[in-house]
Amino acid sequence: MERGVPVRAISRGFSVLSAISRDGPITLMGVSRSAEVPYATACRIVQTLLHEGLIEREPGRKRYRVTALVQSLATGFQTEDLLAAEARPHLEQLCRDVGWPISIATRVGTRMMVRESTHKMTSLTFTNYYPGFTLPIAECATGKAYLANCDAEERAMVQDALEATDNESAQTGLLLLSDGVALQNIREAGYALQARNLYNFEPGKTSSLAVPLRDMEGRLIGSMALIYFASAIKPNEAIEKFLGAMQSTAKSISQSVGMGELH
Repeated sequence: MERGVPVRAISRGFSVLSAISRDGPITLMGVSRSAEVPYATACRIVQTLLHEGLIEREPGRKRYRVTALVQSLATGFQTEDLLAAEARPHLEQLCRDVGWPISIATRVGTRMMVRESTHKMTSLTFTNYYPGFTLPIAECATGKAYLANCDAEERAMVQDALEATDNESAQTGLLLLSDGVALQNIREAGYALQARNLYNFEPGKTSSLAVPLRDMEGRLIGSMALIYFASAIKPNEAIEKFLGAMQSTAKSISQSVGMGELH
């Protein structure tokens, strides 16, 4: 390899991502012009960025914008965001009360990203999950709770991104989004369940119960999950034992976030 010579494809990819971050929401033609790359190249790069969850398309407008996953590229330089900071003491108290680890997650493209967790506080866990860990949105309790409670426009954006992604998780996500009854049931019940989590470090050994998180104005800002050993507690038992405390904690987080003026 010749030293000092950049990889052209990567340079163009960065140019496109920078253009969307700087000028988005932006059309494909706008991306091509702003990034100074041919239109056909811009199209291929945009499809790749959609696949990786770094950007998403606004429904019906054919304009693209970056997702929060872009922020994870600089995780080592970021300070704890307001949601995680305000939620932390409430998560710790709930973890002490119930014994099981608690985490909060927000949507990043077609995945849910852990923003804060208490796995390190308890022995009732197999692995410590740190901020930045992600799960397919339709195959985790936090994602199901989020999809059931977000507005139609946001669900449409998730659907567009899933349709641009050719894998099994994307197909599962599209099936869930097409099932209005399932999402309505989750929304009305106020919680979502994931029996035997598969997309983590111990596939099938844990299950999760999740509730939505909102700010004081009712805007959806994420989800909170309690993770327990699948062999120790049945789903109905988890709901009976923990749902009330989780909903109370979610309300307390909402009040703390409101005082912190999360936008």
